[in-house]
Amino acid sequence: MTIDPRKYARLANRIVVKAIEAEEEYDRMVAAVEHLMDKGEGRLSPEESALLETMAILVQAYDDRHHPLPPLAPNEMLAYLMETSGRTARDLLPVLGTRGRVSEVLKGKRSISKEQAKKLAALFKVTADLFI
Repeated sequence: MTIDPRKYARLANRIVVKAIEAEEEYDRMVAAVEHLMDKGEGRLSPEESALLETMAILVQAYDDRHHPLPPLAPNEMLAYLMETSGRTARDLLPVLGTRGRVSEVLKGKRSISKEQAKKLAALFKVTADLFI
């Protein structure tokens, strides 16, 4: 994916991409992220995709500082990510193996291995630390 620096700069200047320091800036950045996401991932230009990723990182950094989530057990985090992404237990079969294992992990009766955590992180596009 090749990015045209001029196109990227024009997009970034319209939004003023910088570290978020106030709630108003946060709201503006979230609105810009949502606008790009509404276009659909497959319909974004390379410049828009790069800008979306940058803005998501800035929004996440602000959230981490000002709106930290309470720590969740790995199975609770997995359930939350499944719910918010529309995934089902069936979607976890390639990662966890059997339906029984999926059920045990979701109920907290079985822990998630480091290898499974890495695969889940890739599936949900999050850090593996959430599952360990």
